[in-house]
Amino acid sequence: MTAVTRIMVSFQGEGSGAGELSWGQREIWAAMRSQQSALPVGGCLPLPQGTTLDDMAAELRFNMGRHQSMRTRLCFDADGRPTQVIAASGETALEVVEAGADDPAEVGERVRRRFCDTAYDYAAEWPLRMAVVTSAGVPTHVVAVFHHLVTDGFGSRVIMSDLAGRDPVTGAAGSPPPLLQPLEQARWQASPAGLRQHEMSMRHWEGLLWAIPARRFPGSADHREPRYWEGELTSPAMGLAVRLIAARTGADTGAVLLAAFGVALARTTGISPAVVRAVVSNRFRPGLADVVSPVNQTSLCVLDVAGAGFDEVVRRTRQRATAAYKYAYYDPDGLAELLARVERERGEPLDVGCFFNDRRVRFRDGSGPVPTAEQVRELAADSGFRWLRQQKEPFERLFVHVEDVPDSLVLTVCGDTWHVSPADLRSCLLAMESVTVGAALDPAACTGV
Repeated sequence: MTAVTRIMVSFQGEGSGAGELSWGQREIWAAMRSQQSALPVGGCLPLPQGTTLDDMAAELRFNMGRHQSMRTRLCFDADGRPTQVIAASGETALEVVEAGADDPAEVGERVRRRFCDTAYDYAAEWPLRMAVVTSAGVPTHVVAVFHHLVTDGFGSRVIMSDLAGRDPVTGAAGSPPPLLQPLEQARWQASPAGLRQHEMSMRHWEGLLWAIPARRFPGSADHREPRYWEGELTSPAMGLAVRLIAARTGADTGAVLLAAFGVALARTTGISPAVVRAVVSNRFRPGLADVVSPVNQTSLCVLDVAGAGFDEVVRRTRQRATAAYKYAYYDPDGLAELLARVERERGEPLDVGCFFNDRRVRFRDGSGPVPTAEQVRELAADSGFRWLRQQKEPFERLFVHVEDVPDSLVLTVCGDTWHVSPADLRSCLLAMESVTVGAALDPAACTGV
């Protein structure tokens, strides 16, 4: 039987105020609302021997003071539209969970699940939930979970870097905080320069929305309840194959995977060209490299995958993706208005609910020498697919993620079985593996589309 106590931790930090959400915040907020989830980020980690509760309280205090997004709560108007409110100071709770006779790692995992499964009060609650698991009073694990308005994948890496860069004596930050915090981002986005960026992006989107086929999927004859399914493919061979193809073509591994997804879509749905909303990290833009708040947005990418070798498709994809990334910075409300207008003028609904997200940060390109075809062949039988969950809460129609794990390639697929059958969800990942492994073994391999 675990026992839970709480240590109250006060904090203060630079910057406060209220204002509009930034574009990146509004994009992830829309996803959180549509998926009825906080899309929580975080985990449970073992602590170094000798870590004290005071150490963990200091870490929590540092995080809350350092990062404005962790001191941000929402205020809603009569229509439910949120604005952000950043506090200059406050107090939060550090849970202390005594494992007793239980395995501390298992207790930490239970705490993580509880943190993830408990609904957030966005107006009253701080975004970061943190706990320390102890065994006989000795800290063994830390659990930290926050909702997705705090950060994205690359922002999480900034959080860890800032923690590691603290002064070992005073605990002070090793560098000044970034200037373009969310409120400042929102102010720039409302400026003439920000409006020009938005309008440029909308021109790009509109040209593509008029050109693409209206439908992404032919429909599913296998409606399931629960309706929304998630599956996972682990493929060491695909991990090596993607690195080999990247080295051969001069593309990065992200472009190779996006090309493979385009081929898999065309094979699975029979609809060409493949149209994908790629999740783009806008951290290449001035001032956004080191911010913690979410800056990811999606950009429409039209992939011509038919009648060509896979290396040629990679080349085409790299060109299209480079252009798409340029236009992945815009007002999400403006995009919704544009989409509604083009649908009215075309006289048909447009399905743009197909997404690709390369989540790799730490393990993006692997290490060591370029793999050989023989190494790929040796691992070809080692892949495995499994279903992770089925749920009533909605996913997008189709969303493929590349997970950030070492020593292999792990893909997850989330989908709506009323639009994409479970068999097609699975086939999409297996087709990505098939086309990349095939192209690694035969540089002249065609896409089969």
